[in-house]
Amino acid sequence: MSRFPIKLQALLAGVALLAVSLQMAEAQSKAEKIDALVKQYYDYGQFNGSVLVAQQGKVIFKKGFGMADFEWNIPNTPDTKFRLGSITKQFTSMLILQLVQEGKVKLEGKITDYLPDYPKKTGERITIHQLLTHTSGIPGYTEFPGFFRNMSRDPYTPTEFVKQFADSALLFEPGARWSYSNSGYFLLGVIIEKITGKTYEQVLQERIFGPLGMKGSGYDHHETILAKRATGYVKEPSGYENAAYLDMSIPFSAGSLYSTVEDLYTWDQALYTNRLLSDEVKTLLFKSYASAFGTMSYGYGWMMGYLPVGRSSDSLSVIQHGGGINGFNTLLCRVPDDKSLIVLLNNTGGSRLGEITRAITGILYDKPYDPAKKSLAEALVAAIAKNGAASAPETFRNLKEKQSDVYAVREDEMNIAGYQFLRAGKIKEAIEVFKLNVEEFPKSSNVYDSLGEAYAADGNTELAVKNYEKSVDLDPTNANGVKISKQLRSKK
Repeated sequence: MSRFPIKLQALLAGVALLAVSLQMAEAQSKAEKIDALVKQYYDYGQFNGSVLVAQQGKVIFKKGFGMADFEWNIPNTPDTKFRLGSITKQFTSMLILQLVQEGKVKLEGKITDYLPDYPKKTGERITIHQLLTHTSGIPGYTEFPGFFRNMSRDPYTPTEFVKQFADSALLFEPGARWSYSNSGYFLLGVIIEKITGKTYEQVLQERIFGPLGMKGSGYDHHETILAKRATGYVKEPSGYENAAYLDMSIPFSAGSLYSTVEDLYTWDQALYTNRLLSDEVKTLLFKSYASAFGTMSYGYGWMMGYLPVGRSSDSLSVIQHGGGINGFNTLLCRVPDDKSLIVLLNNTGGSRLGEITRAITGILYDKPYDPAKKSLAEALVAAIAKNGAASAPETFRNLKEKQSDVYAVREDEMNIAGYQFLRAGKIKEAIEVFKLNVEEFPKSSNVYDSLGEAYAADGNTELAVKNYEKSVDLDPTNANGVKISKQLRSKK
């Protein structure tokens, strides 16, 4: 018998082994780059949490950065439990579609079909589909004036809390356009409870977490002793502080879940199967029903669109959703074409999750990417504290123009810096920061709204009205801006 086939088999085995070795080396190289990238964000105080990255369905990196609990020096790890905020919505939409699949809910059904006590003037006009897609016109309760001060700390039953927004005037005719609404997803949770006769929490455990073995996930309760739960913090000029208390009955089915990066990988992998939904019904989750933020459109609890790959001109088709809740912000980004996944869970408030995700895609697909940069807003706050409000414009321009490779100008950070001064009663300083933000981001409604608030606090009604009106021009859904503009004009 010829020995050639044996040699050929050995050669093929060697080639296969070499290919596996090269793949492992490539994954290790990518993991090292991801580690270095996220560590730089951590070193700059712009990320504190846990990360998981998978490519082609395989985890290539998972690690915790910083502290889950600063007071006890407990580090973040891949099994640390974080509050998810609005990532909760994808679990709520899954439960609703399971009930649709079972014939217990109709997407074209109206709110009052399932909640007969809901006000008929709106409940008979709004469909389940519109609740799922944020096209119902129901104003989000988290946007109500004084919400965090007056409502967020008190416990409610779901039925009691619905009464807080059920009689609100609609922002627009149902289906006419898109406007993100936590109220809509809260109602979906109430509908789930009504149909099943069980709590939202029980239904989640029975239908998703239990079957998938997601033991690190659940409905968060402040009073429950929960092993490996991260504490939420906010970053102030003096350092980190405990985030404000929020009763977890308030976010409910719009934002009350906790999970780990490892469990969210399990969830991601399950979405490629029919374990939870048939393939036919599952496709409804990821259809583009309405234009949302930027290039993103909204499905059922998910956003779909294209994400730039690193600093290149290439882009990826992604399915993703973020979340923000007192002391936490989160992002889960899926790339279905090659089963890649990026999960970022942070417990120090508003971190640069979008930037980090984009940089990680550059690493995954061998494209150039931007490194972390320091916050220009933080440097500006320090300079103003030392040299006074008059120093703000010069400091800002020097840092922006002469050290652009070191400092980044970000709208949200500038806005936070302005409010730090405003809360401290340093109104002139706040105005200077907000003015620079308007100069830098003239197409943003929010920057004018903030500047208007600062001018109002300074007693300058004319400039306050001017900026509030500009904010409303850029974003007609800014109901608070409309209301305050009218109040200020009546005082002139």
